[in-house]
Parts: sequence; C-alpha cells; structure tokens
Amino acid sequence: MRPRKVLILGAGGRDFHNFNVYFRGKSEYRVVAFTATQIPGIARRRYPPELAGDGYPEGIPILPESEAERIIEEEGVDLVVLSYSDLSYSDVGRIISRALAKGASFLILGPRETMLRSARPVIAVTAVRTGAGKSSVSRELVSILREKGFNVIPVRHPMAYGPLTADRAVQVFEKPEDLDKYGVTIEEREEYELYLKMGVKVYAGIDYGEVLRRVEREADIILWDGGNNDWPFFRPDFQITVADALRPGEEVSSFPGEVNVRMADAVIVNKVNSAPKDNVEAIINNVKSVNPRALISLAESEVYVDTPELIRGKRVVVVEDSPTVTHGGAPYGAGYVAAKLYEAAEIVDPRPYAKGVIADMYRTYKHMGPVVPSTGYTEEQRRDLEETLNSVPADVIVSSTPIDIEKVLNLDKPVVRVRYRVKIVEGPTLEELANAFLERVKDKL
Repeated sequence: MRPRKVLILGAGGRDFHNFNVYFRGKSEYRVVAFTATQIPGIARRRYPPELAGDGYPEGIPILPESEAERIIEEEGVDLVVLSYSDLSYSDVGRIISRALAKGASFLILGPRETMLRSARPVIAVTAVRTGAGKSSVSRELVSILREKGFNVIPVRHPMAYGPLTADRAVQVFEKPEDLDKYGVTIEEREEYELYLKMGVKVYAGIDYGEVLRRVEREADIILWDGGNNDWPFFRPDFQITVADALRPGEEVSSFPGEVNVRMADAVIVNKVNSAPKDNVEAIINNVKSVNPRALISLAESEVYVDTPELIRGKRVVVVEDSPTVTHGGAPYGAGYVAAKLYEAAEIVDPRPYAKGVIADMYRTYKHMGPVVPSTGYTEEQRRDLEETLNSVPADVIVSSTPIDIEKVLNLDKPVVRVRYRVKIVEGPTLEELANAFLERVKDKL
C-alpha cells in the first residue's frame, strides 16, 4: 500500500515536534508539506533533509496555511494534522471543516503520543492563553528552586522562526551574547533575555528529543517554559497552568488552553488586581467544573517602572509583547496598564503611523487597541517596527517587552521599560507549589 499523505498545519514550533516524534522514520506516512500561520514571514522555507531524515532527500516545504485546500487537492492529502495552539473552538472547527470538505481525514496528536519522558524531574508552566503571565511564574519558580540548591534549567517551547538548520536542532543560551550568535528574533529575545540576566542557562531548539538528551546530562530539575497555550513536550511531574483574569471563559473555550486546565495540578488566576471580581469568580468556577482536584491560587501582576517621571504628563506610545496582542487575543498588555497607572497625558494611537507588517497586524487583528505589537521576526519587520515607533508623535516609548528594545532598534525617543512580577495573594504560594512538586519527585532527585 502507498504511504498515507500528510499535511501538518503549524506555526513554527509544535508542527516540527509532532513530525519528529510521530511521523519521522515511518514509511507508512509521507508528509508532503507543513503550513505556517500566526507568525508573519515564516512560510516559504523548507524543513531540511538533515532534520527530516530518511525518505526526504529534498526536505519538506513550508507553505502558507491559506494554501491548505490547494495542497490537499493537488497532493492527494489523506490526513491533515493540526499542530499549533492559541485557537478558539470555532477556529478549530473551521480548520476541521476545511480539511474534511476537501476529502481529507483530520487528526490532533495527543499528549501520550507527543510528550517525551525524562529521567529528571520536570515541572511545567503552561497557560490558558498567550499573555496570561506564565513567563513571570516560570522565572520565579526557577529562582525558588535554585535557592533550594537545585540546578534548574528551563527548556523553552520552540520558536523556530529563523534558519532551519541542523546546528539549531539544539540551542543553548548561556549569556546575552549568545542571542546575537544565533541571530534570534525579538520574540525569542523576549523569552530568553531575562533568564540570561538572572545567570540561568536556557535550552531550546527544533529537535526536542535531542534537547532532552542534552539537558538531562546537567540539570537536577527541568522547568518546561510553555509557549502560547500549548501543552508540554516533556511529560511533567507537576503542571501549573496560568489563567488570565482579564479574559474569563478562555479556560473552557480555547484550544488547547482547556487541555492545560484539565491536566493541571495547580491553576494560578493572574491579574486579579486589574479585573472585576465577577471575572475571577467565573474563572474559579470554570476551573472547578473541569478539574476539581487542581489547587487554585489568585495572583496580582504587579506592574512597575524605574522612571515614572518620564511617563507622568507625557505623550507616550506603548509597545506590547507581539503574541499577546496578536494571536493571543488581548487588546493590550502591561505597557498600556503602566501608561495609565503612571498618568501619561496621552496614549498616542499608533495605528495611523503604522508601517509595513505593523500595519498588516492591525488589519489582521482588529481587536488590538492603541498599542504597537513588538513584531520582529525578520530584519524587514524590525525596520517596520522601528519606523513605526519613530513616526508616532510621542515624547516617550513605554515598552512592556522584556528585552532592551533600544538595543535592537534605532529609536528617536527615550524608552521606559515596564517590568511585572507575579504575587500570590490567595491560595498556595509559588514556594508551596514548588514544595509540592519536590515532595512528589523526591525519589527522582
């Protein structure tokens, strides 16, 4: 019998992992293409033969998801595999309908078939939606566990947005200079830079089987730092899921956010200081309805800046973490909150001044408020971001991206960095959750 022809729908992360752990090396399947969406500028690449393995001497093309129907018809695709996250249930239903209408079958590979088992203890931090605050939770847990004497190494969900080459199968970031060595995007810097400033090594890459083998050699504990609202690539011994009090209902209406809630040992409802009490109560009730065994904590996301005087009374333009306000669905983030908190005279609407890909983002994500997404996956996109910010008639840039944005862009305005930290105000603290994890894995330590 001929191999079943497969089309993998992705966004530069989960798609390659699913191929590596499930389809690679199986003669009964033939992956004809990946597709790419959510992330601008990552299509029209090729998953190379040195990563694809036997049977793919020319690698595998990566095409825009908008071409999915054409690919199914022309290639005679038998099976469409959904392999990305941050979707509503209506989004998932539409994707399924597009595949079935063209005659293909549809598949979502589950945790049992995609989670890798580790000999080391694994604690995972995941989210209901992008922008819920999982990164601040992850960094705080690393600090707590390091203070207890453990060598904790975070492994970040992949962001395979640059060249797809064998030397990027495993990426190890030990110092800030390594970010330049790999030529990472702004989005990758946002996830790695603060760990490096803490003196913490970070692993990432494309082939997470190899990543796991490497990190197991040196870590006492592995912390899985999730991306979007995907579930972990490594089977966790303890899973924490972060929900966003500003977006109630997503914990039972987003994919795979609800999967993370159902699998969680603990759920942290973040940003309760910025949300109505009814939001918080609705989320708690929803979590209890699908996972009554989960521990529930309430947390404030404390927003602060070092130089509030640069905001007060000034016209500001706000920069937010791109995935949060694009496919994450949030209208704004911590930068907008800080501009309001520190009494900016005006938050200048940047949309009339948007250039290139930034203007495209506003057309694609109509929910976005008067903020600039930090979109910078390519050099051209970074220029668009730079030109947009320089064109806005403001006195100051208020930036909530975790990186020093002024070091990667040539900006004509001073930049105020917004920082935020998680503070548990009710329920188990992060220290108590870390202790619960350590008690569970004591035989593995």
